[in-house]
Amino acid sequence: MTLHDAPPVFGAVRLGYVVIETNRFADWRRFGTDAIGMHHDALSRHLMRFRLDDRECRFLVRRGPAEDVVATGWHLDDHAAFERIEARLRAHGVPVTAGTDEEEALRGVERLLRFPGPKGITQEICTTPVKSAEPLRMLASGFVTGDGGMGHIALTSTKPAETRRYFHTVFDARLTDYIDETISGIKVKIRFLRVNERHHSIAIAAARGGLPIDPVRTRVQHLNIQAATLDDVAQSYQRVHELGFDMALSVGQHTNDKELSYYARTPSGFEWEVGWNPVVVDESTWEPTTHQGISIWGHLPVGRTIIGKLAQFQAGARSLGRPESTVPPLSGAGAGSAPFRR
Repeated sequence: MTLHDAPPVFGAVRLGYVVIETNRFADWRRFGTDAIGMHHDALSRHLMRFRLDDRECRFLVRRGPAEDVVATGWHLDDHAAFERIEARLRAHGVPVTAGTDEEEALRGVERLLRFPGPKGITQEICTTPVKSAEPLRMLASGFVTGDGGMGHIALTSTKPAETRRYFHTVFDARLTDYIDETISGIKVKIRFLRVNERHHSIAIAAARGGLPIDPVRTRVQHLNIQAATLDDVAQSYQRVHELGFDMALSVGQHTNDKELSYYARTPSGFEWEVGWNPVVVDESTWEPTTHQGISIWGHLPVGRTIIGKLAQFQAGARSLGRPESTVPPLSGAGAGSAPFRR
């Protein structure tokens, strides 16, 4: 069997964990536990983890200067899917690095492989997530993970087509839909990609008209997790306010996946979306469409000032001279012989 004849991995992939690098450990602990309501495990002065469910690790937070997401981890159903992705990477000449025993233990996984990803975010694949025997200690009643994974990651990009091709080539990602929006006078198109039944595990936002502008300082624009109940969303929203963390967008409901959510600003500067009850894709009937605007209602900016808007424009201007990493072997025009699955 050739590489191109191998079975697809769509449906066998889910977002499993995220690695964050920060020097603001005390703020992140308060944000994660007291505001968002996750379970916290302190591993050392330089490492901590947050849990959402029975998995040992959903967020690995390590000490360092990035103040950003530095890696995303994708759980594979089995070793066969892991090996199919590894074969793709090697066939495209992409450097891959096997994780050490210590790295696997920190992430609570087996068989870890690391390789370069868009915007300099390292991508990791793994098998056999380890379950924790320790009961959850958290303010939230629970979070929705399961077959759809733990949520999604959203990026801003000056090269959205290349970023989309990357995730199609590696994970057989499918286009779910688009949103057209105008933000601060700039027309933006957002592409939503799925790798399983979750409406999207990756969102890619880009200025329309070919403008090579990226107004977001961090590699990610936001992370999303899905609360188990509407009460969990409301209560964590209140805690974010009461504890003095910045709110980016108020509670609202999205046009495409119908998720009700809010966006807080993390201690590292990127946003954190807590959502509830998004639609689940039915592969037999789903057709991509374009929605106008990100929200049916709500999601209003909170505390935005003219100074903040100017800073955003300045960041966009600086991005004009900053090349964006796209991993050409996986995202170039020739990457992946199969057409995009609509």
